[in-house]
Amino acid sequence: MTATEMPSSVTDVPSDQDGVPGAAEATADLHTPVLAWFDQHARDLPWRRPEAGAWGVMVSEFMLQQTPVNRVLPVYEQWLARWPRPADLAAEAPGEAVRAWGRLGYPRRALRLHGAAVAITERHGGDVPSEHAQLLALPGIGEYTAAAVASFAYGQRHPVLDTNVRRVFARAVTGVQYPPNATTAAERRLARALLPDDEPKAARWAAASMELGALVCTARNEDCGRCPVAGVCAWRLAGKPAHDGPPRRGQTYAGTDRQVRGKLLAVLREAVRPVPRAVLDRVWDEPVQRARALDGLVSDGLVEPLENDRFRLPLT
Repeated sequence: MTATEMPSSVTDVPSDQDGVPGAAEATADLHTPVLAWFDQHARDLPWRRPEAGAWGVMVSEFMLQQTPVNRVLPVYEQWLARWPRPADLAAEAPGEAVRAWGRLGYPRRALRLHGAAVAITERHGGDVPSEHAQLLALPGIGEYTAAAVASFAYGQRHPVLDTNVRRVFARAVTGVQYPPNATTAAERRLARALLPDDEPKAARWAAASMELGALVCTARNEDCGRCPVAGVCAWRLAGKPAHDGPPRRGQTYAGTDRQVRGKLLAVLREAVRPVPRAVLDRVWDEPVQRARALDGLVSDGLVEPLENDRFRLPLT
């Protein structure tokens, strides 16, 4: 099927995973307009600049997980100024990574990024590896991050499935408002089928489809009037049917263990010496929840207990 023979939607996309020819032609109605839109509207973000290199891309991918760009930008700039190479971070105690992470949230990401920096320094001479399998073998790196670094830093052809991309594909191709809560095998097959054959074009497509989900095809208040593929979007053409699946609940924060953990870590990040438990006790009135949160931080390796009931960020 050629692009001129395309129906009004693109719900029937052949899978190159199954060896079906014609996937590139079948997706031409998506590639051309989305890439042209990206050329005009892509944000100028520091990790997209050539000077960021593979390490800058990797740092950004760790920081951007579940965290909006505006919160990441200042921390990213400070991080790269302090640790411009993986070896620079690897030479520091892991607690320094937690300290520099600030209030980005989910601070275990800082420990994982530190662990990846150590592995890169020890296994790859301090250079972020370019092979997908080597990236995936680094501690703290999953399928998404490995694919994102290989694609965005090295221009390789990999499906990069973050929440924004999954939402774009769910609407434009599958015809539903939201993707499943967890990534499915069907989504991965579809993402592979939608990849352009040309490697540089595939890398641009990965970035462009992600940007489209971040700026236009948003979770709420999507702006179909600005969407370059509104004319072939299966969900829009079907009348935008409402989500038919498990309820989508927003994450709460106030009063949760996550909030208590954050308050405890804030004290430890500001401290230059080990902190007595009595000082930590002041950050939250409820003793059972406070103790549970502190125990969790210790268990996760984010806090190191010392003698005389004192605590600090980890040194090893």
